[in-house]
Amino acid sequence: MKEFPPMNRLNNFFGRNAVRLLGVLFFVSLLTPRHFAAGETVRFAGDSDLVGANGPWTRAVAEEWAKKTNNILEYISRPADATATLQLYLQYWGSKSADVDVYMVDVIWQGIAAPHAVDLKKYFKDDQIKEFFPRSIENNTVNGRLVSIPWFVDAGLLYYRTDLLEKYGYKAPPKTWEELAEMAKKIQDGERSAGKPDFQGFVFEGKASESVTCNAVEWIYSYGGGTVVDPDKKVTINNPNAVKALETAKGWVGTISPMNVTTYGEEEARTIWQAGNAAFMRNWPYAYPLGADPKSPISGKFDVAVLPKGGDNGMNAACLGGWQLMVSAYSKVPNASADLVRYLTSPEIQKKHAIDLGLLPALAALYSDPELQGKIAWLKNAPDILSSAVARPSTVTGASYNQLSSGLFENVNKVLSGEESAQDAVLQIERVAKRIVP
Repeated sequence: MKEFPPMNRLNNFFGRNAVRLLGVLFFVSLLTPRHFAAGETVRFAGDSDLVGANGPWTRAVAEEWAKKTNNILEYISRPADATATLQLYLQYWGSKSADVDVYMVDVIWQGIAAPHAVDLKKYFKDDQIKEFFPRSIENNTVNGRLVSIPWFVDAGLLYYRTDLLEKYGYKAPPKTWEELAEMAKKIQDGERSAGKPDFQGFVFEGKASESVTCNAVEWIYSYGGGTVVDPDKKVTINNPNAVKALETAKGWVGTISPMNVTTYGEEEARTIWQAGNAAFMRNWPYAYPLGADPKSPISGKFDVAVLPKGGDNGMNAACLGGWQLMVSAYSKVPNASADLVRYLTSPEIQKKHAIDLGLLPALAALYSDPELQGKIAWLKNAPDILSSAVARPSTVTGASYNQLSSGLFENVNKVLSGEESAQDAVLQIERVAKRIVP
């Protein structure tokens, strides 16, 4: 796995694993092509080789572009953890490094990344930009500049074992978190009694990182606790519903969820789930095709649904996620880099992305594509899931979002670990938020 190059060892980086790819010059049909020299090296910080099949897939498709354009691709696998990825990116951006040309960036980093990004309006026509979901383009536009192009859309999902729900007398997935806890406990107890001592009722991402921030946003909003900071810059986290949400989640740890769920990211939860050792899981769409693989122990035995409400009067809430592609303002090859972005976000590649990895396309028209609908069984549920999507307060906090998220995930993790009460946690998060949003 190629790691990020040390910024003071650029010459060594160029020399390692560089593959010169020859072929006929190819330009993506999205635009009138911008001309650039063949044989240029584009360094792409793409998906992690440690997250399912995403990294190898992205590497292969980017190398297709290199072959078609007679250029050289240096693929750099980002850290699996989003928080660690951002910390690494910040080092590159802070030093104005040209070591990376194209970055894969989280939906919440637009305000942070904006000063270090090329305005992609220079490379995409207006009518092509309009093919993406308007909400995504709005999110990715900072002070009139298009910081990044949507790569895929994400939203939190509830995974559930259809065979076990039937076995234990349930006809449908839970509608509330309370129902989930009840169902998970019954199934867990039954499976453990049947000789599976490690079986869990519910696994999720509880580690002190952006992973638990996403979960916490869903829990709090689902109980009517708001979005931590609302669009009018009012800090709303300190309320009884937010406290209730965190207390509810704390109650899962050690009962329907393992004690060490506080150390789980996406892959730790998926590993347990895909091995057939959990009744329910909260995760992103990427886990679907991995579980559905014919070699998977749970293939044909699960489905996905919208995440539960917080009580009968609560709301469904799926944290809005997704990753974008940006061109570094410090790139020495911006034209070739933008061409790679155009290729990767084209309808053909986004469709392939969805079929191969189960990720939601960022182009609205693809949701009515007959072939895509036939390949992704749960695409029919996507509108309901996306309609319940809740954005993290990244736009309103801009470049300070990372501070807010750190305050959120550190304190929520303490609640889950039993180190802090839910009431104390919301007070601490409120203090952080008010420093950022006076």
